[in-house]
Amino acid sequence: MRSSSTTSADQAHWPLPSYEVRVRGTIFLWGSAGLTQNMTFKSEPVLHLRNDTFGEAISFGTRLANGTQTTLGSLQPGECVSVPLEGISGVFATCTAESSVCCVIKH
Repeated sequence: MRSSSTTSADQAHWPLPSYEVRVRGTIFLWGSAGLTQNMTFKSEPVLHLRNDTFGEAISFGTRLANGTQTTLGSLQPGECVSVPLEGISGVFATCTAESSVCCVIKH
């Protein structure tokens, strides 16, 4: 049974937060259009994205709380990219057909 108190050594073995998002149209991979402030962190997290090998191309970008969106580029099937999360309110992806994007957040 795991103790309720954790040490740095315990935390080093915890799995990284990861999830998969189905992208049809435009969807947020992280964050939300509803956030009214850009995020700040003690230790800047990075969102690592990988487009599914059997999916379609996606375009992706970041959003600020004031609504400004910046498209950063596109990912073909099987391609990866890392996006810093400091100072933004969201990371979005757009696909004209459908793809799945694997996401991992690392500090």
